[in-house]
Amino acid sequence: MRKAPSPDDAARTIAASEDTRRSYRNWYAHLMGEKRMSDATLVHYHGDLARFFDFLARHLGGPAELKDLARLDQRDFRAFLASRRGEGLANRSMARHLSSIRSFFRFMEREGVIANPALRAVRSPKIPHGIPKPLTPQAAKNVIADASDIAQEPWIGARDAAIITLLYGCGLRISEALSLKRGNAPLGDTLRITGKGRKERLVPVLEAARKAVDAYLALCPHALAAEGPLFVGARGKLLDQRILRGAMIRARERLGLPDSATPHALRHSFATHLLSGGGDLRSIQELLGHASLSTTQVYTEADSDRLLTIYDKAHPRA
Repeated sequence: MRKAPSPDDAARTIAASEDTRRSYRNWYAHLMGEKRMSDATLVHYHGDLARFFDFLARHLGGPAELKDLARLDQRDFRAFLASRRGEGLANRSMARHLSSIRSFFRFMEREGVIANPALRAVRSPKIPHGIPKPLTPQAAKNVIADASDIAQEPWIGARDAAIITLLYGCGLRISEALSLKRGNAPLGDTLRITGKGRKERLVPVLEAARKAVDAYLALCPHALAAEGPLFVGARGKLLDQRILRGAMIRARERLGLPDSATPHALRHSFATHLLSGGGDLRSIQELLGHASLSTTQVYTEADSDRLLTIYDKAHPRA
């Protein structure tokens, strides 16, 4: 996981005047400190604004000053979005860009720096309503077994199987699994996880997950410091997410699974299978660390979609 830059470093990379950089630094420090945003979110916000200011430097003929930001109209913001679309960006990414820009401008307005009402009238690109695509319980088990079997070294196979078991068995995000420390193992009955927005939650740990982590540690050739990462790469350093994503790609190709079978789909599978088994939405919300129940409710649609598929295949009058 890429570490977010400090407020000073972030501000220095913005193509803007000194007064604009100062406001940018204050906004970024607000996101990092008061909002307690995750490194991944901060990296996205910073990247979005950096591209916006690069565009403005070309669009305005020089680094943007605060007075320039106050004068931007709807056409200027739309021109930026059009330029990003021309670079092949999808609606979801463009909507995130606009959300990042709005966050910065709202902060400046609250701080009494500048106000720009034109931005409020710019419509966000439409994002298609997506339904999570979970794996079946058997497919999830097959992925865990396959990850262990196809690795070049037994300890790497055990490592990948342990991580995938945590994603499916505990509903962890991949970043959360890779943020675990060696001191967290051997795992107990629960894990204290720090998720998005630095929000902490307790998740139960299945015996299968404990055994998978124990099997990995028994084979791992590296001496792992208690405060160091639990899951490491071939050289004993923190494991890169891309390595596990690659393992999932190879597993789904061997097993004939769709492209939607990603590490995050295992978290979707955890939630959907809990719901199918009678779990209530509030409990699942807590286990996933969702701030809003509406985020968790999407799994009711995924479960309904699965039931309809079963009905279509099995009912004699379907």
